Amino acid sequence: MNITQTAISLNVPDVQASAAFAMTHFGFEEAMSAEGFVSLQHPGSAPNVIFLETGLATFRPQEIAGSAGQGTLLVFVVDDIDGEFARISGAGARVVTPPETEPWGERYCQFADPNGLVWQLVQWVS
Repeated sequence: MNITQTAISLNVPDVQASAAFAMTHFGFEEAMSAEGFVSLQHPGSAPNVIFLETGLATFRPQEIAGSAGQGTLLVFVVDDIDGEFARISGAGARVVTPPETEPWGERYCQFADPNGLVWQLVQWVS
């Protein structure tokens, strides 16, 4: 198998709200869009993030077409978590968890977008 690109696709009630959050706070750029759909790419190595409007008729299989959210974390490893936390929280993003360090060396913080998706930043520390 030769995987040439990676994406995660999430159903959300308000596609534009999650897309704007990702572009404003995480540096994503719009790759393409249509009614009920936005595909975002990142200039770095992050996977593409696709937002689909909940209930979109073209979503398959229909029996799992509910909204993403509860239990969903979008996790990105960064070099300067404290600087990114200050920048993103200072721009008004809703903070879920301020920077904390786990005993195994994972320093992380979390933000929630307007649809309730949790965006987590991680920095590995000694």
